Formats: sequence, C-alpha cells, structure tokens
Amino acid sequence: MKKLFIYCLGIVLFFGSCEDKKKAYDADGSRDKNEIETKTEAKTETEPDAISEYPEITNDNVVSFLTEYGKENPETKVLITTRFGDIEIELYEDTPMHRANFIYLVKQNYFHETFFHRVVPNFIIQAGNSDLVSTQKKRAELGKEYLLPAEIVPGRVHEYGTVSGAKEYRENPDNRTAPYEFFIFLGPKSSTTHLNGKYTIFGKVTKGMDVVDEISKVKADDGDWPLNNIYISAKVIE
Repeated sequence: MKKLFIYCLGIVLFFGSCEDKKKAYDADGSRDKNEIETKTEAKTETEPDAISEYPEITNDNVVSFLTEYGKENPETKVLITTRFGDIEIELYEDTPMHRANFIYLVKQNYFHETFFHRVVPNFIIQAGNSDLVSTQKKRAELGKEYLLPAEIVPGRVHEYGTVSGAKEYRENPDNRTAPYEFFIFLGPKSSTTHLNGKYTIFGKVTKGMDVVDEISKVKADDGDWPLNNIYISAKVIE
C-alpha cells in the first residue's frame, strides 16, 4: 500500500507540473482594430537593467535633450532583425525629434528582446513592447513618462512601408507620440483617414517589406498579439 501511495502521488505531481501557463497579458477585445495605441503588458521575466550614461528623459527636457542628441548622432538608417528576416528603415530628417529618439533607443539597446506585439493583416504591424519585465525596467530608466511632440509634415500620408509612432489617446489633443512603439503601415490607403494628420510618420522601409508582409499574417489572439512572440533587435547601419 505504501508503494501504491507513493506511485499515485508521483502521478499527481507530474501532471501538476505540466499545467499550461496562461499568457501574461489581457487582450483588450473592445479596442477598435484601426486604433494604433500603446498598451502596458504584465511582466513575467527578468534580466539585468540597461545602463544609460544619459539623464532620464522627461516632458520638461525632451526637446532640449533630443535636439542636442540629434546633432551628435545624425544617423538615419536602422536595421531591424527578426526570425523572419531583416527590415531596413530610413528615418526622415524633417522629423528630427522622432529620428533622434529612435536612434537613441537603438543605441541604448532598448529594442533588444522587445516584440512585434501587434499584427493586423492588410493594415499594420506594431513593435517596441513586450511582456518581459526587462522592457518596463528599460522604460523606467530611460524615461517612463515622456512623450514626443508631434512632427506631422503637411502632405505626408501613410502608405505601404511608412513608419510611424504609436500614441496615447488619453488626454493627448496635441497628438504627441509615445516614444517606445512604432508601426509599419501596409495599407490600404482607404484605411488612413483617421491616421493622416494624427500620427507622426518619421521613416519608411527601404528593404524587407516581404518580411513585414509575412509577419502581418502570423496567427494572433483576439488582441492582435502573435501567438508566438516575434522578438526583434535593432542596430544603426548608417
């Protein structure tokens, strides 16, 4: 009987250890599919904090900091790497705050182990977030609360391959950009009415739109989050 009890106990423990782990975020099923907004995910993993030699960015110093940083770091080309392939992005010089901010985040390794965390076929793929605690730690260190001033260029519209900043909808009449997330637009142009003039377009994909298309078609949950995480990394190439 003692051996039988130990055997049964072992079976219970084994199946208990195989329990499925629920995703560490709740999808916002009520969100309009056409809204490009940021969302904060639950944190599940840890890694060492990023170390920045620069001061924390705030809404008070964001313009002065990025203006100076942009002068010292004039690069305009970034390579995004995924398991599906590479995506090359050219940043526009006439959106200087967004260009400088993106280069800053790349050089601070912010995007390392973030995801393409939202995919909507025939619309957009969005990156720069994750459900890892490391992402929120990086944001806390680099500047958790700051927003970028809108740099909306008259006549520039969303089209296949444009890169834009996501934004917070709450209390944001000036269309300021949330600094950590960006989206690549796939189309169609008929779906840009609510985007044009509301979101800053600060770059375009120059190579790898086939990769963007492939990512947009992966299986996702009801909140548009891919069922299998699409990790990214980024580096400045020119």
